[in-house]
Amino acid sequence: MPTAPAHLNSTGLCIKYSEGKGRGVFATQTIPPQKIIEISPVLLFGADEYDAHGKHTALDHYTFKWPGARLALALGLGSLFNHSENPNVSFELDTSTESIRYKTFTTIAPGEELCIFYGHNLWFLDVNASVPMPVPEGSTEPLPLLGLDDEQQVEVNPLDPDEEVPEDALPFVKLKPPLEEEDIESIRTIEVWVIDVPEVKHVGALLSWLKKTGLDDGTLGHLKRVQKSEGQTRFLITHLPTCPPLPVNLSLGKPYTIRVPSSPALTQTSLALKSSLWPTVYAPKRKGETEPWSRRKVSWARQAMMHAIGDARKARVSGDIPIAAYIPVPFDETDPLFRPVSAASRDTRHSTKHPLRHAVQNLVRSLGEAHDSQSSTESGVNGANYLLTGLSIFLTHEPCVMCSMALLHSRVKEVVYLYAMDKTGGCGGSTCLPALPGVNHRFTIWRWKVEDIGARDIILESDLDV
Repeated sequence: MPTAPAHLNSTGLCIKYSEGKGRGVFATQTIPPQKIIEISPVLLFGADEYDAHGKHTALDHYTFKWPGARLALALGLGSLFNHSENPNVSFELDTSTESIRYKTFTTIAPGEELCIFYGHNLWFLDVNASVPMPVPEGSTEPLPLLGLDDEQQVEVNPLDPDEEVPEDALPFVKLKPPLEEEDIESIRTIEVWVIDVPEVKHVGALLSWLKKTGLDDGTLGHLKRVQKSEGQTRFLITHLPTCPPLPVNLSLGKPYTIRVPSSPALTQTSLALKSSLWPTVYAPKRKGETEPWSRRKVSWARQAMMHAIGDARKARVSGDIPIAAYIPVPFDETDPLFRPVSAASRDTRHSTKHPLRHAVQNLVRSLGEAHDSQSSTESGVNGANYLLTGLSIFLTHEPCVMCSMALLHSRVKEVVYLYAMDKTGGCGGSTCLPALPGVNHRFTIWRWKVEDIGARDIILESDLDV
């Protein structure tokens, strides 16, 4: 094997050979997080030029997508950073200087390899993947593993990683929150102004008046404007605190307030209950709201869960509770200007002697600190004030109520956990926080099938807050 060339730089980087990968970039000294370690100028190619010439050369697979439907070849160290599903370096395209900036997002130890995230559609076998992905004969793409039994494997084309996996064949199940507003006491209401209409012919005039005054703005679109009961007709005016002056040319009584449903009915039972208060629109949730899962996406999820399990085991070895949280790079992220990074954390209540150092709290805190170190308007910063917007979090255990609320406030997209905590969990155990009345965000909850992935060595008592 040839000797790796020397490389001069100001951050103590060197080029060495990485086992199973070839040349890579390594640190020779400790490098702090959020440190710019390389600025690589780029050579730009038009899409047609690259398709005609570049992709048939050694340049193929070394280019970055660039705005304007172009491709960029990074010079310097830019083309030597190897791939990792858990990268410790992020990169940002700088179109103003036609360069790429590489920045650490964790502390880098001496001798550690610096890696970036190439994406999910790899053209090679990832030797360090959490779950090995064998390449089938004749295929240029890794084959994600599903963990299905033999019968299910026959039903799904093993050579098509983009084949959609039926929900009942997934290695995890979706937790469906209890139906809301299924009894009269749970119906949420708002106060509105109504008026008795002695003559039905005035209803049309009132509807025209609403449109002219701008009161028919859709806010009460889940309700019908007219209620007829036992020969009496009532008209819904507005939800505003003060009732506006009514048309003087109509023979109307004095307006008064009542309470009516604040949202449409999602079920037939809810419709009957709500309509007993005021005629309500029936708007059931449509089937298929869950995003489809391809074989490749299931493999992405499995790798993320295995990463969390590995961190939990490391926590146990270090004397902490074996609980871990992991946020992978979003599966469907393709925008080259938006480069989110993965994040991981463990429970450190024992080592820090601090009762609030839960895995989720540590993770949200670390993301907040990383966010504070960058401008909220900088390209590549995820979520601005809501740190987990659009992200999926994988947990070894169901989060407690405190941690579930932190996830809700951070606007997480979905939660996937392995072990349920029936007595303390906030995502289906003792309560289902995102399903509670009054919360202003909902997120999807998945529970991994224990028989699919194992890890019984990190099972905890069901009354422990995690």
